[in-house]
Amino acid sequence: MVENEHINYGRIAAAIDYMKLHFKEQPSLNEVAGVVGLSPFHFQRLFTQWAGVSPKKFIQYLGLEYAKKLLQEEQSTLLNTAYETGLSGTSRLHDLFINIEGMTPGEYKNGGENLVINYCFAESPFGKIIVASTSKGICHMFFEENEQQALFDLKSRFPNAEYHQVVDKIQQSALFIFQKDWKQLDQIKLHLTGTDFQLKVWETLLKIPLGGLSTYGAVAKDIDRPKASRAVGTAIGSNPVAFLIPCHRVIQSSGHLGGYMWGETRKSAIIGWEASKVTD
Repeated sequence: MVENEHINYGRIAAAIDYMKLHFKEQPSLNEVAGVVGLSPFHFQRLFTQWAGVSPKKFIQYLGLEYAKKLLQEEQSTLLNTAYETGLSGTSRLHDLFINIEGMTPGEYKNGGENLVINYCFAESPFGKIIVASTSKGICHMFFEENEQQALFDLKSRFPNAEYHQVVDKIQQSALFIFQKDWKQLDQIKLHLTGTDFQLKVWETLLKIPLGGLSTYGAVAKDIDRPKASRAVGTAIGSNPVAFLIPCHRVIQSSGHLGGYMWGETRKSAIIGWEASKVTD
């Protein structure tokens, strides 16, 4: 069994190396499977188990990361970026960004230039928090005692957006969650940008009930990626909306709390607070 796992890992590593070298050519599933000596069906299943995404989606991620680097160069146009990434035109580049990044390539290049973001600072049972929203919903929610640092972290995500320190109804609905039943969460709008894999993980976290706990392995199984626990952990660690997307409810299978972007002490406090709500 261990030997087979070692062989499979070697095949996946070889496939990844090949895709990194040839992603601009948009290699087909048959082509990459042939490189590692597997049938397309077997390779598709094996790669998805190990990497957490399909080979096609992985190639798209490689192209997206390359396109991001190009768009950060002032002289790079959307058309040149599309061609350099191996895409047939700007429309495919647009689709790639919308499907994976949640924004257009122009918005990415401009750092959210056309985005209007309202933000406010508030007190929660677990310390000071910053909440930010667009017209579509909550886009950022972080625990941070230092307001200057909190605003810096927000602006680093959308450096060219237009910011207003104002409390709007979307933020109010989000902050009420500290006082209301968790079942009210479906009334809160979220405006998230992330990969399909990240969004799937975050959606799964929303299904963990108040006072309940899950493990990284269980979340991986819930999204049909049983071998992608590490990738799940990375996605959970990238959660841009604290508390509303309850990444604090995921612990290690050993029973240890595991990491938490806003500190293990706060994670423990939140878990205990929610448990008391259920008891009450």
